[in-house]
Formats: sequence, structure tokens, C-alpha cells
Amino acid sequence: MSEVPAGNSLMFVGTATTVLRLGPFTLLTDPNFLHRGQWSYFGQGLFSRRRTEPALQPADLPPLTAVVLSHLHGDHFDRIASRELPRDVPILTTEHAAGRLLRRGFHAPLPLATWMSESFTDGEARLTITSVPARHAPGLMRRVLPPVMGSVIEYHAGPDAPPLRIYISGDTVLHDELRTIREHFPDLDLAVVHLGGTRAFGVLVTLDHRGGVDLLNLLEPRRAVPVHFDDYGLFHSPVSNFLEEVRDRRPATRVHLLQRGEYLPL
Repeated sequence: MSEVPAGNSLMFVGTATTVLRLGPFTLLTDPNFLHRGQWSYFGQGLFSRRRTEPALQPADLPPLTAVVLSHLHGDHFDRIASRELPRDVPILTTEHAAGRLLRRGFHAPLPLATWMSESFTDGEARLTITSVPARHAPGLMRRVLPPVMGSVIEYHAGPDAPPLRIYISGDTVLHDELRTIREHFPDLDLAVVHLGGTRAFGVLVTLDHRGGVDLLNLLEPRRAVPVHFDDYGLFHSPVSNFLEEVRDRRPATRVHLLQRGEYLPL
């Protein structure tokens, strides 16, 4: 079993699950701990069997500052997370997901509307999470799928330290509002890009390999880590296609492919 590294880092657990260590703060994103072979309910009548094994289980996690949850689908917050995560951990998420988590017995879901922020402090260190635009589907399909939020995480080690900015896309498709993220945050150090090319009823509901590179060209982060690409049978755009698209189109962003359990120093 992998260990969560100390120091500023992002560890890839699997699916869209990562552990971010930023100074005294630890964030968990989109917790999916189902084991290889177990079934996940995605919603809207869609089921899929997990193809991969996550690098960690909840018992392996260090104490958490918060969970950042893009939306409430079974591959982003599963039954293991629902059963084993601490009931008092702050969960920053959409209003839709927050209400449902309250009914599951979680005491501290914090709903964030787009451009709302929540901050945590520890001595002179400060961590701020801002909800940014994301759409799980185009057009009328938006009424079928749950609301999604992207997020930008800003870490300040001290009052005079430059911020470290990390963008997490959430399950989104390309849409015009994504341009506003760059207007608010023109200097992104890292983008965590949800891929997979998932389709629901024939409609693309997550970025495929082309859309992933389009997003990099739009936001121009310095580095990027692809996630959410081959863990379930409903993910149809493999990460190899994304890496080939990166080689062909050469975005300014440096892309790091992490295996489950590997981490990127920040």
C-alpha cells in the first residue's frame, strides 16, 4: 500500500481521487475507493465495473483539512467513502451534493456557488478553495446530470509568499464560461484534468483527448496531470490518446502522467 508523501505534493490515488499536501493542509479530492471488479452506480441508470485498484483506502489517509468534491456521482464519492470518511470532515461541493451528504450523516458539507470561496488558516499559512465553472453536459442534458463544480486551490505559505494555484476541472465538457477561469486566475501552476470521454445516452459528458488539450490551450497552466481516464468501462477515451494529442498539438503546458500511488512534487 502506498504512503502519502510529506511536503507539497499531489498524489494520484485513482479515478479523480488525489491527495494534496500543501504545507500544514491536506486535501482529498473526489474520493473513490472501490476495488477492482466492484460495481459503481454513476446515476441515470448507468452502472460500470471498476477496472483498476486505488492506491489508498480511507484508513491510509492522514488527517484531512477538507474534501473537495466536484459532484455526487458514484465514481467520485462512493459507498466506501460514504461509510468510512470522518463525519465531521469539511466537504466543499455543490449545493446539490451538500444536501444529499447531510442526509447521509455528514456534519460539515459546505456548499459553494460558482466563484464562492472557503478558506483555512494554520499560523501564517492560508488555503483558499474557490468554486469555478464546470458543466457535466451540453444543452438539455444538463437537466439530467447533477451540477458540477471545478475548483481553484490557492496555497500561501505565508503573507509574503507567492501563491501556489491548482485548478481541478471536475467532470466538465468545453463551454464558454471556462474562459472566465483564466480571467480570474491567469497564473495556474497545475491543472488536474478529468478526462475519459464518457458518454451518456450518446452525449459526451466528460472531456475526451481532444477536449483535454483544448482546455490546456485555453487556460495555459504550467503543468498538468490527467486523471479519470481508464478506471471504468464507461471511460472510452484512453489516456494514450490524450498523450498522443499532446505530442501532436504541443500545448505550452508540461503534462505529467502519474501511475496510481505516484506523486508530483509541487
